[in-house]
Amino acid sequence: MLPSAFLHHLMSEPDYAGELVHVERIAASEPVYGTLSHELAPSLSRRLCSAGITDLYRHQARAVDLLLDGSHVVVNSPSASGKSLCYQIATLHDLVQDLNATALYLFPTKALAQDQLRSLNTLASRKLLPVRSISTFDGDTLVESRPAIRKQARIVLSNPDMLHLAILPNHSLWSRYLHGLKYVVLDEAHAYRGILGSHVANIIRRLRRICLVYGASPRFICCSATIANAREHAQRLCGVEFESVEGGDGPHGEKYFALWNPALVDARRARRRSHNSEASSFLCKLVSRGVRSLVFARTRRLAELIYVYSRERLPAELAARIRPYRAGYLAEDRREIERRFTCGELDGLVATSAMELGVDVGDLDATILAGYPGNMASAWQQAGRSGRGGNPSLSVLIAQDNPLDQYLMRNPGFFFSRRFEQALINPGNPHVLEPHVLCAAWERPLMAEEVDALSDLAPGSVDRLVAKGLLRERRSRFYPDAGLEYPAQRVNIRSTGTSYQVMDRSRGVLLETVDGAVALSQLHPGAVYLHQGDTYLVYELDIRSRTAWAERKDVDYYTVARELSDIRVTSVDREKAAGGAKVRVGTVQVTTHVVAFRKRRQYTEESLGEQPLDLPETTFETKAFWFDVPVDSIGRAASRGANLDGSLHACEHASIGVLPLFAMCDRNDIGGVSTPQDAATGVPHVYVYDAYPGGVGIAEMGFEMVERLWRATLSLVQDCPCLDGCPSCIQSPKCGNNNDPLDKDGAIALLQGLTAARF
Repeated sequence: MLPSAFLHHLMSEPDYAGELVHVERIAASEPVYGTLSHELAPSLSRRLCSAGITDLYRHQARAVDLLLDGSHVVVNSPSASGKSLCYQIATLHDLVQDLNATALYLFPTKALAQDQLRSLNTLASRKLLPVRSISTFDGDTLVESRPAIRKQARIVLSNPDMLHLAILPNHSLWSRYLHGLKYVVLDEAHAYRGILGSHVANIIRRLRRICLVYGASPRFICCSATIANAREHAQRLCGVEFESVEGGDGPHGEKYFALWNPALVDARRARRRSHNSEASSFLCKLVSRGVRSLVFARTRRLAELIYVYSRERLPAELAARIRPYRAGYLAEDRREIERRFTCGELDGLVATSAMELGVDVGDLDATILAGYPGNMASAWQQAGRSGRGGNPSLSVLIAQDNPLDQYLMRNPGFFFSRRFEQALINPGNPHVLEPHVLCAAWERPLMAEEVDALSDLAPGSVDRLVAKGLLRERRSRFYPDAGLEYPAQRVNIRSTGTSYQVMDRSRGVLLETVDGAVALSQLHPGAVYLHQGDTYLVYELDIRSRTAWAERKDVDYYTVARELSDIRVTSVDREKAAGGAKVRVGTVQVTTHVVAFRKRRQYTEESLGEQPLDLPETTFETKAFWFDVPVDSIGRAASRGANLDGSLHACEHASIGVLPLFAMCDRNDIGGVSTPQDAATGVPHVYVYDAYPGGVGIAEMGFEMVERLWRATLSLVQDCPCLDGCPSCIQSPKCGNNNDPLDKDGAIALLQGLTAARF
């Protein structure tokens, strides 16, 4: 298939309505090779040659040289650029020369660890390392197999969860392995951001501390999709200085990257055709032409639904050649799907981001992104899954009706300039840090001089833990309370505090845990909750025991909680003047109250009504940035007959919708409040805050680039074709006031006033 011919065919179809808004042709590139300055171990050199690896790309050679010189290295490069080989060569070189040396590879998913295990076994073979020298160690590892891994393994492929829960608390059992630890690899390091990344940063600091006990000081290797702050991110994750290697020296075929905005079905409200239906249509057309294709869906349920739609549209013989693929399937089922797709038995997959992170399924001709995945790194990672074999390839981003997607449809230059976002973490968040300080003390009593090494904020954290009776001091050492057992098991590294349990009411089994910060909005009675692609209906929420009881039930709708929020500033960290306004960043106390929930039909978004809820308020401290609105901007809005409350409210929604373009976060990671008369100052304010206690750096990022945010927000709202506001610009699915009042013209007037100083 020639991508240009396929796109031309789409434009010639009778029902084509101008959906193809932009096509970017990315020229093919030839490889650029480099030369190693180090001589590799002879046995490794022979093995590389027999595996067909006779030359290294320039970035690979530089990364290996830096590692063999003793540096910590972060490789920041596109998908399919050969990042894995950088750490494989360096670790194997040292391991074949030092029989006591070991290495730890950490991956964000078990699927990726299994894929890398196959790759590493193929490269290493028995000629380099003995059988059982390379093993995975994750939640699927049999209990009876674990002692042999601790005794024999030299390369362990695991994940941060197992390092936190199983290795560090039991470090004495791993003494042989930890004593020889030479390398620690964090693959797909860009995935460790937000709350998860903040936890991982503390886990790595605990690992470094325990390594010192056994006389080890490992080198760290981070591999990341292209992000704006790879070196800084790696340093915040691991607490050591890194050398950065930018990689783009591998070959790739010609690629056509198309932006597709589904046709309008209601011009006044700017409502468009379902992006999921469009994705299904693309998959069917491509598979019908024998084009091996992969569709990325935002959620597990949507992956299943796009697959069902596609299967129903295709003739039986072609329907049998497509499959869904997502986390939650049994490992053997995932492996079988991967095998069939790789060997050509399947022509199409519909997957979640489980397929984004480097799992090798062979060469693909086309990738379809059913909605912008939320950040540039993921978008280009997903698009990069096609075209690995050097042949021409096609990628299509199909827009959703939301501010991010619609901004990109109207500003393709922003997307194709590849202005990658920064990955944000906050290891010093006290809600994250304190549990890890407690875990560290449990693993080995904290000496007074160690406290500062854990974190800049650790001294205060230790004092608070002592005051709570969780730590006690004796002879300049801090010990956990005698009654405390295994604190690691109480720390959910994907949350900031106490979690809620989701229980299957019919079977009485635990389904999963949910962060307490979002539990009331996701687990209220009547909520539709997705678990591993299955739909559950929540029947009861016991707040005292932090337990939600749910039953599996197929429904054709989803639920959205309606929250009311109030905000109070407790301290101001910094302030500046911008656009005639005062902009501040600091600590705020947020009070939220889930008052109701709405039902919406899947795909059509038809409203099925609203039901009230009787739930308690929740209060937490976090970080926020906020700005007042200049008098002349208010006057500009008033001259247009705009409602001030609605103007501020719309400005708040739109700003929150656009902010993820600059920070690697989801819209649900951000909250906002607008007020026409702030209680403290008496002037109108717009607040934007991190939706998790303690914050992860989103507010600080918003403060730094607030003028860019205003300009992008103005462009979004001003260019939206709707008349009065819609989900693509100023409406929010989370709004506690049912998106009322909202004033689109007034928001434009306010934003024009805020940006006028820049022109």
